[in-house]
This record gives sequence, structure tokens and C-alpha cells, in this order.
Amino acid sequence: MTEPQAPTKALQGAGLPKIHFHDLRHTGNTLAASAGASIRELMARMGHSSTQTALLYQHSTDERQRKLDELAREP
Repeated sequence: MTEPQAPTKALQGAGLPKIHFHDLRHTGNTLAASAGASIRELMARMGHSSTQTALLYQHSTDERQRKLDELAREP
């Protein structure tokens, strides 16, 4: 088994679905965005020069919407 295949074999052995490196990258950057990373910070993490690409990681979540609602109600 070559090294790049090791994670796939480990996932299969654990009964987990197959994932790709990009899935992990996307999850990591989505978590960074939800933790408050700016567009510039996301661009630096991903090595992108396009703000449009970085915006893909700015998912709206119920938790974030609640936080925005709370902030809007503050005096």
C-alpha cells in the first residue's frame, strides 16, 4: 500500500465513507470562517488571490444567524 492510499484504507477499515483531501481542506476553512476568519485570512490560508473563491467558505449557519440577531439587539 502506498502512502497516499493509507488514509483511504484506514477509512474503509473503520467503516467510514471515502473522503478526499479537498473535503478536509473545505471543512477546515469553513470552520476557520465560522470562527471569525476574515476573507483576507481565508485567502492566505488557501493560497487564493480571488475573494470570490474565499467566499465559498462563508456558509451561513443557524448558530451564526442567532449570534447576528443577538448583536443586532444590543444597545
